[in-house]
Amino acid sequence: MTALLYILLAIVVAVAIWQITSIFNLKGTIATEKDNNTQGILFAVFGIFFYGLMIFSFWKYTVVLLPEAASIEGERIETLYIITMLLILFVQAITQFLLFFFAFKYRGIKGRKALFYADSSKLEAIWTIIPAITLSGLVLYGLFVWNGVMDTSDAENPLIVELYAKQFQWEARYAGEDNELGRANVRNIKGINTMGVDMTDKNANDDIPVRELHLPKGRKVIFKFRSQDVLHSAYMPHFRAQMNCVPGMVTQFAFTPSLTTEEMRENKKTIAKVAGINKIRAEKGEDPYEFDYLLLCNKICGASHYNMQMKIIVEEEAAFNSWLKNQKTLAEIIK
Repeated sequence: MTALLYILLAIVVAVAIWQITSIFNLKGTIATEKDNNTQGILFAVFGIFFYGLMIFSFWKYTVVLLPEAASIEGERIETLYIITMLLILFVQAITQFLLFFFAFKYRGIKGRKALFYADSSKLEAIWTIIPAITLSGLVLYGLFVWNGVMDTSDAENPLIVELYAKQFQWEARYAGEDNELGRANVRNIKGINTMGVDMTDKNANDDIPVRELHLPKGRKVIFKFRSQDVLHSAYMPHFRAQMNCVPGMVTQFAFTPSLTTEEMRENKKTIAKVAGINKIRAEKGEDPYEFDYLLLCNKICGASHYNMQMKIIVEEEAAFNSWLKNQKTLAEIIK
């Protein structure tokens, strides 16, 4: 594979040198009307191909996109994303069309002169003021959404969970009955106390460490993030949630799950995506895949970064409470 990459790199460099040499050889050459006409037509043909490819890509590859957001806050983030993308696509469609259209319509024709504007205050005002107003509105809307997602001051009885990142795995800790996490520090890591929890802190005794994350539907979850070694990033794509895990500090994010794992498995887009994956796996002779929410690391944190993930199960609150009740506390584990 490395040899192939070197060969491809050599080909690219050779083509680049050839193109640069060709450009220098054109010095002093005057384009004919036939040349201008050919280039204008090629621009028009490429423009048609460009839009055709874009439409085909939207039609063909939407199946790889995520299904609907699985959290209340994620729905707001998704709305912001859709508005932003629609705005970008609208502007892109107009500007790209004008680029290809003008290159064709105003190609060089003998006897025709271009109309030259030294400047146009009106035109400059239009393309300065309209983008400024549009982008300001988008930024303000984005801040409104972000502040709404990050503000947990009005949360009623939130679930407090710590996610602890290290090369190359995740650990989780629930706050227990007092809903307060005990202090923790890497200096306290010893033996089975792999998260470095300070067991002299009374709030730590009822904390519950787990290796599989369960979340209740309809209840806000406040996540506290720590990292043991390098910069990681807690990424939960289906909930539209991501936050950096920074060594030496605690970061925070919160969301309210709105769809259980079983409900997401019945989603039409999820079913189609799973069917596509299992078709590929069947051709390779591999076992079928079943959808699960995942916590991933979205920072390249080392050689086994790709394998750093934790399964997330979203269930009804009664089922969650029953599961949590059966888990051992730190005081029971660390005796």
